Amino acid sequence: MPLITVDHSASLDDRLARAELTAAVHQACVDTVAARIPACKTTFRQAALTIVGDGAEPAPVLHVEIALLAGRTEEAKAALAETVLGLLPAHIKDPAGVHLSTEVRDLEPTYRSAIA
Repeated sequence: MPLITVDHSASLDDRLARAELTAAVHQACVDTVAARIPACKTTFRQAALTIVGDGAEPAPVLHVEIALLAGRTEEAKAALAETVLGLLPAHIKDPAGVHLSTEVRDLEPTYRSAIA
């Protein structure tokens, strides 16, 4: 049940290979934390404004958050974060200077899901 959110600067909008990035992150979830591809859900959100430091220099940001059902070890979550962080540059046209980050966390116990 990975819920994956990709937040990115507006300046990356035309530089992201969304389909390929989604496939790579989903596969990393399968390989690292035993998720199933049909359970993976990814949302991309463009941030109109991102500021790094004092904002003097333009600095695009790409952050991937992966929320999992509880039960994975901290080591497994850290391994997934490192794997995803490592694959990000390959899915950005001209990735130089992009601030990359990942976070893998547990969903809250109150999380519920349904298909309408």
